[in-house]
Order: sequence, then structure tokens, then C-alpha cells
Amino acid sequence: MNIIVKTFKHLHTVNKHRWYVFKYSIKAGIPFRGLVHDLSKYSPTEFFESVKYFDGHKSPLTLAKLDKGYSEALLHHKGRNKHHLEYWEDATDNIRVGILMPYKYIVESICDKISATKVYNGKNFNQKQILEIWKKEVKKNPTAIHPAVLEFYDTVLAKIAEDGINAGLKPKYLKQTYNTIKNKHIKKNKS
Repeated sequence: MNIIVKTFKHLHTVNKHRWYVFKYSIKAGIPFRGLVHDLSKYSPTEFFESVKYFDGHKSPLTLAKLDKGYSEALLHHKGRNKHHLEYWEDATDNIRVGILMPYKYIVESICDKISATKVYNGKNFNQKQILEIWKKEVKKNPTAIHPAVLEFYDTVLAKIAEDGINAGLKPKYLKQTYNTIKNKHIKKNKS
């Protein structure tokens, strides 16, 4: 695939992904987060590396990491986008700690996960894949994740797998689930 074709195909993939995130963010009651989602992907740092490694089947950032051992675009991206779990990781005294994500960013993150799964699986997409992929990522991902974030993800993605995307993205359900899990973990930490 030549560079011009890769450029336009990558741009199409990014725009398609952002469109799905926007659509799901509206359903989830956070339309502004969907509107501004992943704007940094158009920056030179992220765009050019992504075009170079674009293949249309998986994230170019994954392919960059396989080739070079790291992805400059990913480092740039996760440090600027609060919907990424890695943004909410801190290290003090060589101990990595996951920080509880604020509601709007964790819901945007869920919309991002649904959208990425849908874009990369195309016609083979089904709602159960989102939870399956999440479970695989958590096992292999070294990111420190706050226990409430893990529980929220597991709960919402299980709801989506069982009852569908519309049921899992209802704002009332998301807000109640988030507050219940957050309050449970706050009480646990106070004990």
C-alpha cells in the first residue's frame, strides 16, 4: 500500500472511530466528550507514525510497538487524552498506583472501547467482543488501574455483552453504577 493510500485510509479509520465515539457519547449523555475525542490523532506526532504503520486490521500504534519497542504516537496520545487508563496512573516511591477516573472520562473510555472494537472488527463485530477484548487487555496490560475503574469496566461491559450497547450506555444506569462502585471503594479505603 503506498503512502497516499495509507494516509487516506488511516484518516478514514480515525474519522470513522471518532464518529462512533461521538454517537455513543450522545447515548451516554456526554456529547461534548465525543465531540473532542481523539483530536490529538491529527497532530503530526500521532498522525505520521500512524500512517507509516497503518495496515487496516489493527492499531498502527500496536504495530509500531512491535517494530520499535515503543510508539511515540501512543506516548503522545495517552499523555494528552484523559479517557485513557494510562493517563490516570501515578508512581510514587517506585509504586505504581491507578487513580479513580472522573465519571465523564471513564464513560468516554467505554465509548472508545466500543468504537475501537467495532471499527477493527467491521462486519464481524458483536457486542460480546468488547468484554472479551477488555479481559485480554487487562491480563496483558501492565497499567496500574484503580480497582473501582476495573469494576466499572467489568460491570458495564458485561451489561453491554448481555443486554446490548443501548442498555449499557443509558446515562442513568452509567451514573448509578459509577456512584455505587465509587462509594463502595471509598468506604473500603476508610475502613
